[in-house]
Amino acid sequence: MMNEQFRLFDFLQYQLDTFPKTDMLTAKEDGQWKPQSTAEIKVLVDRLSVGLLNIGISGHDMMVENQDKIALISANRPEWLILDMACQQIGATLCPVYPTTNINELEYIFNNATVKLVFVSGEEILAKVDSIRSRIPSLQNIYSFDDLPNVDYWKKIVATPEEVQASRLEEIKRSILPSHCATIIYTSGTTGTPKGVMLSHRNVVSNVISSKQTFPFNDNITARALSFLPLNHIFERMVSYIYIASGISIYYAESLDTIAENLKEVKPALFCTVPRLLEKVYEKIMAKGTELTGIKRKLFNWAVALGNEYDNKKNKGPWYNMQLALANKLIFSKWREALGNNIELIITGGAACQIRLIRIFTAAKIPIFEGYGPTENSPVISVNCNHDGGTKFGTVGLVLLGQQVKLAPDGEICVKGPSVMMGYYNQPQLTAETIIDGWLHTGDIGVFEEDKFLKITDRKKELFKTSGGKYVAPQPIENKMKESPFVEQMMIVGAEQKFVGALIVPSIPNLKEWMRQNNIGFTTNEAAIHNPEVLGLYKKLIDSFNEFFNHVEQVKRFELLPDEWTIDSGELTPTLKLKRKVIMEKYKAVIERIYT
Repeated sequence: MMNEQFRLFDFLQYQLDTFPKTDMLTAKEDGQWKPQSTAEIKVLVDRLSVGLLNIGISGHDMMVENQDKIALISANRPEWLILDMACQQIGATLCPVYPTTNINELEYIFNNATVKLVFVSGEEILAKVDSIRSRIPSLQNIYSFDDLPNVDYWKKIVATPEEVQASRLEEIKRSILPSHCATIIYTSGTTGTPKGVMLSHRNVVSNVISSKQTFPFNDNITARALSFLPLNHIFERMVSYIYIASGISIYYAESLDTIAENLKEVKPALFCTVPRLLEKVYEKIMAKGTELTGIKRKLFNWAVALGNEYDNKKNKGPWYNMQLALANKLIFSKWREALGNNIELIITGGAACQIRLIRIFTAAKIPIFEGYGPTENSPVISVNCNHDGGTKFGTVGLVLLGQQVKLAPDGEICVKGPSVMMGYYNQPQLTAETIIDGWLHTGDIGVFEEDKFLKITDRKKELFKTSGGKYVAPQPIENKMKESPFVEQMMIVGAEQKFVGALIVPSIPNLKEWMRQNNIGFTTNEAAIHNPEVLGLYKKLIDSFNEFFNHVEQVKRFELLPDEWTIDSGELTPTLKLKRKVIMEKYKAVIERIYT
C-alpha cells in the first residue's frame, strides 16, 4: 500500500507491483511513438543509479550540504524522470533548471549548489552550459541525452545488469529516509536572485498522496496523459508521480508548437496546463468561428453565448439544458475533436485563469479544474475537485486533505503541513522570514468563499498605492480586461501616481480583422497601434470594463505596445507570469508618457 513512508522512487516499484504497464513513458523518436514499459524503466533507473555511484556520485552522509548536486536542463522526455529517480535512489540531489534560464542565473545556480554534473538535451542548451563551464569550479562533466559530438552521451555511464547485481544499491535505497532532501528547485520568480527551494521526499510524496485522495485521481490503467508543462516546475513533476501512482501512461509532447497535433495522436484523457495556453486555444477557436458565414456563424455564436451562461452550481432548467446538449452535439463536439476527442479533464495552475474560459470549456464537456500552490509547498495547497460540490468557478478550490490554511490579518494565505519545504538552500535568514512557527507565508492574498473555497485576490508584493494613498490590486483588473478578444496581454501601472494606467499588447489577428471590416488599411503593428480609430476602439473597450471597478481602480490612460511579451524577450517567467519589474524598466519611457 502507498503511504507517507514512501520515498519518491518507491512509486516506480509500486507501479511495477500493482499495474505494470507496456507504455509507462512514451516519447517520439524519428517520427514514431516509442513506448517504454514499467519493467524497462525500472531496469534503466537502477542501471543509471549504479552508473552514477561508479563515477563517485552519492548522498554521502545525507546532510543536504554534503549530498552531491546534479543539474538537469532538458525538455520533457522519459530520460528526465529516469535521471530524477536514479538520483533519488542514491541520495544525490537533482537541481532541475529551465532551458530558458539566462547565462548569469545559470552560473549563479551552478555555483550556489556546487553542481558536479549537468545533464542536457539539445545543442542549444549544451552550448549555453559550455559557455560558462570554466566559471563553475565544482563541475566535473556534462552528459547529453542526445548523441551529440564533443560531449559524453548519457548511456556511457549506465551500468551493466551484472554491475547492478553486484552493487550495494538496495542497501543504499534502504538508508534513504522520507526526511532526506530529494531536490532543490531554483525559482526564478518575478523578482530578484533565484532561491533554491529544498524539498524532501516526504514533502512531495505527501502532496502526491493528498492530491490523489482529495481530487480524487482514481487508478486508471487505460488512460494517457500528455505532458508538456516544464518538468522543472514542481507542478508537472508532482503530477507525473500522481500519474505513476495511478497507472496513467505519460506521453511527452514533442514541443509547445506541436501540442495540437500531439493531442490528436495521443488522444489523452487529461493534461496539465497554464492559463496562457488555454487562452491561446480559445483564441484559435474564436478566430476560426469568425471565419464562418451564414447559418454556421449564427450557430457558432449561439453555442458560445450558451456556454458563457453555464453555471455548474445552478440548474438552469430543461430548456437551457436541451439547448446546451444540442450545442454540444453541433458545435462543441468539434472543440473536443481538436483536443483528441478523449479529454476527461484539464488541470490548470501557475496563474489565475479567466473564469469565462473555465465556464465555456466546462459547458463544452471539457472540464477545467483550477488549483493553486507555490513551489515552497511541493506545490498544491488547494484544487477544484472532480466530485459533486467540489468546484466553484473563479476560486482555486478546496484545501488539500492533511493541510491547514489560515489567512493572516492582511489576508495573506499561510499553510502548514507535510508539504511545506525544508527551507531555502544556504539562506537561513530568508527561510526564517518565510516559515514562521511552521506556517509558510505564501505572499498571496486570499479569501474563503462559502467557508471552504479558496480564492486568490492578489500577490502581496503586487499591490500598490496610488499617490492618493489608495491600494490597487492589479491582477483582477488585468484578468477582467483580458476577456476582450482585442487584448492579448496587459499590465496595470500606477504606483505612487495620481491614477491607474495600463500597458496593453493588442491581439494583432483580431485587431487586423476589425480594421479590415472597418476599411482601415493595416501595414505594420507599429502603425496600427498609433492609428486614431484603433486608439478609439481601445478607449471604448477600457471604458466598458471600467464599470466593473471602483473609481480608484479604473484605467484612466493606456499605451498600446506593438510586440507580444515572451519568455525569450524577458518579460515572462518560464511559467508565463509577468515579470513586472522587467516590464516597468523596459517600458519606462512609455509609462512616463502615460503620466505626462
